[in-house]
Amino acid sequence: MSAEATDTAGLADTAGLAGTTLLFCPADRPDRFARAADAADLVILDLEDGVAPPARPAAREALVAALPGLDPARTVVRVSPVGTPDFAADLAALDGTGVRLVMLAKAESAAQVEQLAGFTVIALCETARGVLAAPELAAAANVVGLMWGAEDLVAGLGGRSSRFDDGRYRDVARYARAAVLLAAGAHGRQAIDAVYLDIADLDGMAAEARDAAASGFGLKACIHPTQVPVVRAAFAPSADEVAWARRVLAAAHEAGVGVFAFEGRMVDAPVLRHAEHLLRAAESVPGR
Repeated sequence: MSAEATDTAGLADTAGLAGTTLLFCPADRPDRFARAADAADLVILDLEDGVAPPARPAAREALVAALPGLDPARTVVRVSPVGTPDFAADLAALDGTGVRLVMLAKAESAAQVEQLAGFTVIALCETARGVLAAPELAAAANVVGLMWGAEDLVAGLGGRSSRFDDGRYRDVARYARAAVLLAAGAHGRQAIDAVYLDIADLDGMAAEARDAAASGFGLKACIHPTQVPVVRAAFAPSADEVAWARRVLAAAHEAGVGVFAFEGRMVDAPVLRHAEHLLRAAESVPGR
């Protein structure tokens, strides 16, 4: 299969994850469900770490009661890790609800994903085993995307912090981020960048989101509604980028050759694919 065909196939495979933003919302806060769903492209109703263990039974009841009022195409339910009592209880609660998109916390193998047959799965790689198993998870038939997580990963390694004091990720987190992105890309799945915990630091969030978009992540997860417009703006190509993409693609059509010089830069097939990606991203931005 050609590189162009692989690229097109990947886009088709990930069509189920529309937009660029996901917003976590604890499942024991049904008063926030509608606002979270309105704020982001996808809302993640969290039955795992966002809910204290004693509150999880009530959270399941609240989630099931609220689901009829939410758009199933834009609703994700994060379920607990496979093998835990909460996992079985989560699945039992979802039975018959019509939910078909779930995020599997601490995903570590394709065999675990197989226990979610009938669901479309976002595999959350947030343990050492999960990161190392990212290619296996991405290859699973019902996986639509991979997300990575730094905090559980570093905590599981016995570490103290995923970031330096200036906000930069430590090398182990950077490795995990790249490994999950590459695994997702190799199998035509969507890659989702991890959350940014410093809610007040919108500049830091914006810089990280811009890097995620430039690197190839399709979406970034948020933990607060104020982060959503920041991510959307970061993922939207600038007017200058869109204008360049249109110029270079027009020049390529006129040149009719494989490699040519344009505005002082060598242009070949990968550069043209970058331009095509920019235009596709721009087309998804309202009003552009």
